[in-house]
Amino acid sequence: MALRQDDNRPNRRFGIINLVLIGFGVLLLFSNFLPNTGAQVPRVPYSLFIDQVNDGHVKRAYITQDQIRYEITDAEEGAPSVLATTPIFDMELPQRLEQKGVEFAAAPPKRPNFFTTLLSWVVPPLIFILVLQFFARRQMGGGAQGALSFTKSKAKVYVPDEESRVTFADVAGVDEAKTELNEIVDFLKNPERYAAIGARIPKGVLLVGPPGTGKTLLSKAVAGEAGVPFFIISGSEFVELFVGAGAARVRDLFEEAKKKAPCIIFIDELDAIGKSRSGSMGVVGGNDEREQTLNQLLTEMDGFTGQDKPVIVLAATNQPETLDAALLRPGRFDRQVLVDRPDLSGRKKILDIYANKVKLAEGVDLDKIAQATSGFAGADLANLVNEGALLAARAYRTTVEQKDLNEAIERVVAGLEKKSRVLQPDEKKVVAYHEVGHAIVGHLMPGGSKVAKISIVPRGMAALGYTLQLPTEERFLNSKEDLEGQIATLLGGRSAEEIVFGEVTTGAANDLQRATDIAEQMVGTYGMSDTLGPLAYDKQGGSRFLGGGSNPRRSVSDATAQAIDKEVRGLVDRAHNRALAILHGNRALLEDIASKILDKEVIEGDDLKDLLASSTLPSEAMLAPV
Repeated sequence: MALRQDDNRPNRRFGIINLVLIGFGVLLLFSNFLPNTGAQVPRVPYSLFIDQVNDGHVKRAYITQDQIRYEITDAEEGAPSVLATTPIFDMELPQRLEQKGVEFAAAPPKRPNFFTTLLSWVVPPLIFILVLQFFARRQMGGGAQGALSFTKSKAKVYVPDEESRVTFADVAGVDEAKTELNEIVDFLKNPERYAAIGARIPKGVLLVGPPGTGKTLLSKAVAGEAGVPFFIISGSEFVELFVGAGAARVRDLFEEAKKKAPCIIFIDELDAIGKSRSGSMGVVGGNDEREQTLNQLLTEMDGFTGQDKPVIVLAATNQPETLDAALLRPGRFDRQVLVDRPDLSGRKKILDIYANKVKLAEGVDLDKIAQATSGFAGADLANLVNEGALLAARAYRTTVEQKDLNEAIERVVAGLEKKSRVLQPDEKKVVAYHEVGHAIVGHLMPGGSKVAKISIVPRGMAALGYTLQLPTEERFLNSKEDLEGQIATLLGGRSAEEIVFGEVTTGAANDLQRATDIAEQMVGTYGMSDTLGPLAYDKQGGSRFLGGGSNPRRSVSDATAQAIDKEVRGLVDRAHNRALAILHGNRALLEDIASKILDKEVIEGDDLKDLLASSTLPSEAMLAPV
């Protein structure tokens, strides 16, 4: 306890000095504003002063910018003989005073006040010293959160313990990535075995893949399996307003990591600081602060030489094609691990993990949920299970049932139900025939998907109805016949409107957009045109994991461009004619299902399966002219 008091004495001494200096400054400041009672003179209106001058009662006057102080000749006994008034702009005042014989002059310059001079010289440095002491005290006592600590690393240190430890058992659907990272775990546990044979473990491992596939979770699992500290930071946290702050934070991060080695540094969104400096891949350089941060990162990664206490750098990005080539060379991030969307078995394992965190009802079939969620990432599946639990709790149920998970899928795919959006009877009828047209054509077309539900309940922002198709098997390739079937299915709704109502509506806008995109990809990307041959006329653009971005057409001749447009138009027209032929051949079924869905609003399950079972594929549909 005595040592602690002695350690606090300098702090208390500084505090007392600060209080004394502050009190002295406050006294000096207020002394300048205290009124000087000995120098106070009665003030009178300016008009009275002029009358006294005109009557000859003023003996002498002292004129300043702030006031006119004058002496009167016939002051009564006990009355003041010196008065003051506030001057106004009066150019005739000097002449009037001279005519009346008044002595007048400017008042002598004001003698400087000692306290005012002292205040102007002492208080500003005093304030500056106090501010510096305040920042310095925060810097010494606040650690990384001090006011002058913008060069400190903002990385969060994650130390695995028994409660919060994440292992490979908590990560599913990425078996290949886990196998690749097992080597990193083994190296962190037994570095001497690799050093004995002369093997060099990769210094940096880059995790690439779409958003939500578990890159951050996988890196935490590596730290949890190895039982080493885990530094996590986002790439955007390196770059700040201050020049050189990013590079300083990189240095500080690696210095802290070396103190806790063996450990793992995880940099999320590496593309925030690691974009190409050469302007390739459509990325324009020029941010000097970001480039300094990148250069410092490259330098620090080159500095890892010790095998006894290794530091492994893991990083994640959705845009590996934008990274600088210097980052990807051997000796830095020389190993890339793909963390892709899970397949059917992977989705089942992920659902099992998250389903154990909620109370499931008996009889819930997660295999069906896995089959219905093709293309979902791990984060999507976690959100799906949570949405199902929220729906069950909203209905005051104690367990999550199959219908809750099915509804959660539709929420993710199509959006929330818009029960407040009331359609007019004629609009509702158009939507019903439109969706039934999709269902009949989609049921008869190849492609490995089955129609699971028809609904005319509005969902999301723009969907007035929807037809839900679920894949029957995991497919990774599509043939030309499959793609043509997809286009015909998309045009089934518009074709039903043409047959029943003799006109089309704006409801097929999204269908036409998607159908045209597929046709353009068939011709320009996949080379599925007999006329144009196996050539790619589109440039691959955008991110391969984030999607988006357009595929601009290569520089082609006018004749080739016209041929491409003609082929695209031919594919869409052929699919349109096929959809019309199918619906003409199943007109009675179209009317039957449409009348039933107008009454029920939703048809699914065995009822829908039995209705679509009677549909037939006319032979002329396959031979429809373009």
